[in-house]
Amino acid sequence: MTNNTNSKCVIAIDAMGGDFAPLNAVVGAIEAFNETKDFDLFLVGKKDEIEEVIKNNNLVFNSDFIVHASQVIDMHDHPTETMKTKPNSSMAIGAKLVKDGKAHAFVSAGNTGAMVVNSIFGMGRIKGVSRPTLTAPLPNAKDGFTFLADVGAFVDSKPQHIFEFALLSSIFLREIYGIKEPRVGLMNVGSEDSKGYKLTLDTAELLQNSNLNFIGNVEGNDIFKGTADLIVCDGFIGNILLKFAESMPSFLKAAIKNYANKSILNKLKVSPFKFPPTKAAFKESLSKADADNVGGLPLLGVNGISIIGHGSSSTLAIKNMVLAAREMHNKNLIFKIKEELSRYAEQK
Repeated sequence: MTNNTNSKCVIAIDAMGGDFAPLNAVVGAIEAFNETKDFDLFLVGKKDEIEEVIKNNNLVFNSDFIVHASQVIDMHDHPTETMKTKPNSSMAIGAKLVKDGKAHAFVSAGNTGAMVVNSIFGMGRIKGVSRPTLTAPLPNAKDGFTFLADVGAFVDSKPQHIFEFALLSSIFLREIYGIKEPRVGLMNVGSEDSKGYKLTLDTAELLQNSNLNFIGNVEGNDIFKGTADLIVCDGFIGNILLKFAESMPSFLKAAIKNYANKSILNKLKVSPFKFPPTKAAFKESLSKADADNVGGLPLLGVNGISIIGHGSSSTLAIKNMVLAAREMHNKNLIFKIKEELSRYAEQK
């Protein structure tokens, strides 16, 4: 295992990934680079289109760090088939940069499934990981985050997979967020040990017999309560929960607007002097739930830093994805995961 703490961070970004690529990907990545200038940045994609964005937006970037990729994976491509049909895609080439040791991280707002597949087969899995996980932060009532894993890297899982999600995500929370012993909960239909079906019962047994800080079963309403620091489940359930949670801020805004539009009295009730708060205050209070501020999600368990963002990612979201990748490198996350998994294997 190699400790990369002293090596300069190198981040590759999929310039063709996302609904607004290459504009948002290029502008956001260069903004991140200009903010710190303590890492190297590769822009991966169609060189002529990348250069056009740089020129049209009066940006300064060394063309030597543009890596040409002739193919683009779009949102309609089947994830696994892209390995054969688009071997020269920006995703495939970006992941290969990490595999070849030319970059430490790869960032994309493109096709999530294809990014998962290209990261796994392009970078490889860390020894001891049977299935990587996407881990997402959701805001809670304690002014912090409750993390959820897996949120859609895979739709089905076995007990061992969910246990690994808990192990990988616990290391992530400890190293990146400074939570020394993350409280781990298992998503279930009730808090009692007897609740659930075979998958949850078998997973609970694995978690109970581990060194993780397992607090038992939790329910859907525990996410926003902050009952646990980390809640684990299979990717099918996790993805539904994530998308439901992401829809809440816009629903609440619409609900308040609809209420205010019903009468003058209602408008007065939502004025700056009343509750609910003003639009600006409301937006600020829900900033933790803003996808732009979150940026992207780490795919934990692959042999390199892989960050996956929404297809609709703004330049701010892209910027935050790149800066998150930089932080993960600077905190030596991949080495820490390898180290922890090696200790776990020795204890078995």
